[in-house]
Amino acid sequence: MNKTILITGATAGIGEATAKKFAANGYRLIITGRREERLIQLAEQLRQTHGIEIHWAAFDIRSRNEVKAFVDGLPAAWRSIDILVNNAGLAAGLSAIQDGDIDDWEAMIDTNIKGLLYMTRAIAPLMIAKNSGHIFNIGSIAGKYVYANGNVYCGTKHAVNALSESMRIDMLQHGIKVTAIHPGAAETEFSLVRFKGDEARAKKVYEGFQPLTGADVAETIFYCANLPGHYCINDLVITPTTQAGSHYSVKK
Repeated sequence: MNKTILITGATAGIGEATAKKFAANGYRLIITGRREERLIQLAEQLRQTHGIEIHWAAFDIRSRNEVKAFVDGLPAAWRSIDILVNNAGLAAGLSAIQDGDIDDWEAMIDTNIKGLLYMTRAIAPLMIAKNSGHIFNIGSIAGKYVYANGNVYCGTKHAVNALSESMRIDMLQHGIKVTAIHPGAAETEFSLVRFKGDEARAKKVYEGFQPLTGADVAETIFYCANLPGHYCINDLVITPTTQAGSHYSVKK
């Protein structure tokens, strides 16, 4: 049987690109997200293009009960999960701490930290039962270097970094790999979401240089997932060639 990969936040950006990359290579896919219509469209597209098996589920990873219901409701044929990609995440707003929108803070904390924890807590035991698996946590260079007005977003991605390091230790005795991937500037829906749909402001972020794409990050995930079993890439920062961290970049 082909390997099964579960991807959160598969309706756009890195998650969607990861689904396409693994589908093209014959993996069975479990794709999740909040936007049901997009999940249905993606599932149908990948079935028709690659002839693979796909299971999809629309729910909100910020809800502990919805995550539990999803995992408890997985059909028996879909419970052997080889790869979990904790991709769902977001940035909301770009304000100094004293001006921050608390609703934005809660959305980031609930998605970037708690959602990742809920999914990992639910899926890890299924991997432990068979002593194999690979967990990917999609972080950000904001989890390595803070920047002005990044405060809570940077905090959540620093948490992803720390959780990934600790998770690697916890999973060690079970033969389960853990890889944290921290992208730099990547042109997805990230800035559009951060700036509440302001397309002009979002587009300006990526002017003057060639940013990463969701497909670039998906290629990196695929590479790490297909390394020999005896070694694991634990932590990986990936940036455009013109960016060397949060504070160093070159634009034309």
